[in-house]
Amino acid sequence: MTTFRRRVAEWRLPSLRQATLWIPQWFSRTAIFNSPRETTMAFPHLQQPSFLLASLKADSLNKPFAQQCHDLVKVIEDFPAKELHTIFPWLVESIFGSLDGVLVGWNLRCLQGRVSPVEYSIVMEFLDPGGPMMKLVYKLQAEEYKFDFPVSYLPGPVKASIQERVLPDSPLYHNKVQFPPTGGLGLHLALNPFEYYMFFFALSLITQKPLPGALHIRTSDCAYFTLVDRYLSWFLPTEGSVLPPLSSPGGPSPSPAPRTPAMPFASYGLHHTSLLKRHISHQTSVNADPASHEIWRSETLLQVFVEMWLHHYSLEMYQKMQSPHAKESFTPTEEHVLVVRLLLKHLHAFANSLKPEQVSPSAHSHATSPLEEFKRAALPRFVQQKLYLFLQHCFGHWPLDASFRAVLEMWLSYLQPWRYAPEKQAQSSDSQSRCVSERWVPFVQENLLMYTKLFVAFLGRALRTDLVSPKNALMVFRVAKVFAQPNLAEMIQKGEQLFLEPELVIPHRQHRLFMPTFTGSFLSSWPTVTDTSFKVKSHVYSLEGQDCKYTPMFGPEVRTLVLRLAQLITQAKQTAKSMSDQCGENAASRPFLSWLGFSSMDSNGSYPANDLDEMGLDSIRKTDEYLEKALEYLCQMFRLSEAQLAHLTLALGTTQDENGKKQLPDCIVGENGLILTPLGRYQIINGLRKFDIEYQGDSELQPIRSYEIAGLVRVLFRLSSAINQKFAGEMTALCSRADFLGSFCRYHLMEPGLADKHLLSPVGRGCGTNRVRGPRLSLRFLGSYRTLLSLLLVFFVASLFCIGPLPCSLFLVLGYLLYAVTMTLLTERGKLHQL
Repeated sequence: MTTFRRRVAEWRLPSLRQATLWIPQWFSRTAIFNSPRETTMAFPHLQQPSFLLASLKADSLNKPFAQQCHDLVKVIEDFPAKELHTIFPWLVESIFGSLDGVLVGWNLRCLQGRVSPVEYSIVMEFLDPGGPMMKLVYKLQAEEYKFDFPVSYLPGPVKASIQERVLPDSPLYHNKVQFPPTGGLGLHLALNPFEYYMFFFALSLITQKPLPGALHIRTSDCAYFTLVDRYLSWFLPTEGSVLPPLSSPGGPSPSPAPRTPAMPFASYGLHHTSLLKRHISHQTSVNADPASHEIWRSETLLQVFVEMWLHHYSLEMYQKMQSPHAKESFTPTEEHVLVVRLLLKHLHAFANSLKPEQVSPSAHSHATSPLEEFKRAALPRFVQQKLYLFLQHCFGHWPLDASFRAVLEMWLSYLQPWRYAPEKQAQSSDSQSRCVSERWVPFVQENLLMYTKLFVAFLGRALRTDLVSPKNALMVFRVAKVFAQPNLAEMIQKGEQLFLEPELVIPHRQHRLFMPTFTGSFLSSWPTVTDTSFKVKSHVYSLEGQDCKYTPMFGPEVRTLVLRLAQLITQAKQTAKSMSDQCGENAASRPFLSWLGFSSMDSNGSYPANDLDEMGLDSIRKTDEYLEKALEYLCQMFRLSEAQLAHLTLALGTTQDENGKKQLPDCIVGENGLILTPLGRYQIINGLRKFDIEYQGDSELQPIRSYEIAGLVRVLFRLSSAINQKFAGEMTALCSRADFLGSFCRYHLMEPGLADKHLLSPVGRGCGTNRVRGPRLSLRFLGSYRTLLSLLLVFFVASLFCIGPLPCSLFLVLGYLLYAVTMTLLTERGKLHQL
């Protein structure tokens, strides 16, 4: 405490201006005082709690942030709990913001150490698990104070359940619901200080909307993310068998009673009852197992994080959300998903820190510490079901863009607990060491749907995304790489076989039988199930319901989806190769003038130049690498042969034509021309194939290009139009001649290749005969940057040889006449051969 106070005092002067810039003003909560003396009174001399709260509110407006924290430390240290409990709700709201999101509090989600190092350090020390704020919590906890928390701000399923007078499954809410005197309005929970603090901390991730300037802030750099990591490391330790001891200013505080008389995990999986019945039936004796007192903070922290971050969807709500007309009730953000991933990674490390002799359920004994038992129960009891529904919603409703990578990595982190096991550091780089150990067979079987059904959901997303995009290709590669780990596919397949085994008798809602009814501590009632098949069935039914329809991951339906994905990967690889080849050709054939910023006149390339510029050659190469490895992993998992891939590739028509260009999208011939098939639409949407689109209208009326001078093009068009209108008869007569002069005039005055052009649009075929145009003069080529700069370059080179502008112009005219005569003769000879 002394060190913290000294450091705050050192920071006070240099940070006055900085601190007042980013800390929001709590003007809406500031008290109104009757006299200046009351406003400026020094709180250490106050005797009434109301004056203490009023003084702190005034200081929040008038003092810099560093001074506020210094004063708060002194208040926490000097004042008794009787006076501190009146300022606690205001202080928590001042830090984390209001539940309605109006007040942003200290804005922890935008505070970064590299941007505001002074304020960041103060906040982290003040809110540290062993810092002043947590000591205030323990000081109030020792006196058993309760604080009201409105039910209306709880996650949707919890709020709906309580409002219907049905107690939620989680023991976090047991014996806490308070009814107002007037009836059913204004329901609230009576929380102890630790619960109240953690409720606000967890909900601030959801209720506080990011500020406009926070769009480019890395989540892992912000104070909130760091605090979550510190709280997890402190209250869910991966080393040792006990939590850090409770401490409070002025001496150690006694270990407080658990949150409720009902022991944790007591009602998981039980049928819902009314609030009144549940409240009475779950009262326990005073002589409950005292072992739970040691881990009440760990239980509370985990339950609060899971309830506030994951419990936004119930099984009934998820089933309703399958309707295409369903309206989403809650949409998680990318930041939310990243924080949940941090929680899952730490929970795996927490559970994997069990000693080898304590891993199996048979090792349970009363001699085992409560924390070690809690490590074994944390994931399956608290996290699994809510995480599954959360992931199902994300897979089904997240936009089809690169931001899904956050959800994907969260899912893959949960699927790989072996990455966070202590023995991982001792593994060598051998391929044998990367094989998934048989130790993880129970985890795979008890989380079967996490692997199989979500994999099928990912296939559905992958089949609708553009796999030419490097970010989308990377996601397919990541999933394929994880599932192709040696021995993992065999474990999943074994789990499916156990689930699909025929059962003799299945009682009604038998999955509830694995959720035992506890009358005391969960530590003495942890069940040991030896029937592996029954355990897998229980897992599936508890997550999907008794009437679920299971699609085997290694069955024919999913295999068909994998084959379709393999086809699309092959197509995307060919598309990426074509783009890479064209990018190389464009770079090699790029004219000298394009170095000056002038693009090519050819606008009918297979791929737009801007797409190539945005992706870049390196990104295209990465795409090809990702897709190549992903295809290899999929073939390894589902045992696809090269012959199968070759056959499917040919069936989709992905072969190339003689020029090495992609074929047209998949079409059928109709009465009015080509009609796109569903496959053809998919190919166009994902950029796998495209029609060769070229301008077929009047060349004089086509839009002005970027390589043309707009004003000069318009002037030349008016000039050529006037000449064509005045000399239309003479030009027609000249072009009608059968001699060489007529051929020479037709070469210059008739649009080249007009008769040979074919219309791609069936709508325009009927009016094709009306498109014949007479002879006319076109001067538009003189409005091109390339033409003008080429002329200037010729004159410049001629001046180096002492050739003046007039002789140079004469040479240019003579040279062009020679070229035109040659082209006229070649054109006429070609027409004779066609006849």
